[in-house]
Amino acid sequence: MPEGDTVWQAARRLHVALAGKVLTRSDLRVPRYATADLTGRAVLDVTPRGKHLLTRIEGGLTLHSHLRMDGSWKVYEPGRRWSGGPAHQIRAILGTADRTAVGYRLPVLELLRTTDEARAVGHLGPDLLGPDWDPDAALQNLLRDPERPLGEALLDQRNLAGIGNVYKSELCFLLGVTPWLPVGALPAERAGQLPVLARKLLEFNRDRPIRVTTGRREQNLFVYGRAPRPCLRCGTPVRSGNQGDGSRERPTYWCPRCQSGPTPSPARPHGNLRTTN
Repeated sequence: MPEGDTVWQAARRLHVALAGKVLTRSDLRVPRYATADLTGRAVLDVTPRGKHLLTRIEGGLTLHSHLRMDGSWKVYEPGRRWSGGPAHQIRAILGTADRTAVGYRLPVLELLRTTDEARAVGHLGPDLLGPDWDPDAALQNLLRDPERPLGEALLDQRNLAGIGNVYKSELCFLLGVTPWLPVGALPAERAGQLPVLARKLLEFNRDRPIRVTTGRREQNLFVYGRAPRPCLRCGTPVRSGNQGDGSRERPTYWCPRCQSGPTPSPARPHGNLRTTN
């Protein structure tokens, strides 16, 4: 599942493969850009911004892409079979003399002026893995709406950029509160730890092929994806539910013993909340 660390890795692979090289092949399979031709232009750099990818190209152009749930960029050497999915799922091809980058299932793909990048990513909060990271600003953003559930606030990229469903659940576990706890109810000491802990987790995993939050070899995550298996700390069965307005799947996991705060009612997972201690 692409989150800030996954996107950072994708940007690095694309940068190593394309940066400083001239494009010999360009194919953007989106109706709006079907006639766009980037061949003959050099790729300047590939930069991650939260969950967004910015591929900057000679001539003041930027190819902006977003992976969302299952998008991906694959890099292939000449003669290697493309294996990222069926051909009809390809949305972009950028090729040089010795590498070809293929974008599969990209829900967002747009070509814009580099000077207009703010139109695509200007709304984002401080990037957990970016040079603009500011823990104080991130915390201020989160606390702006004290009644909002913590999990929803963490997923809002306007507050801080890079957290998805996995880190949302893991952060809440490490803080000892449920994702439904109002942000304003988070004890001050834990609120102060939140931005630092979030950055620590993403930094630790940005160079790893498998995401780890536990520090253990065989059990990578504390709660995400573990329901109804026992909690790694107390042995209580981990629970799961959806969080949000129901417009999209937001799988959420928590330990009812290790985490205090509201949880969704079993009968109405998106409705009434109850409190656990």
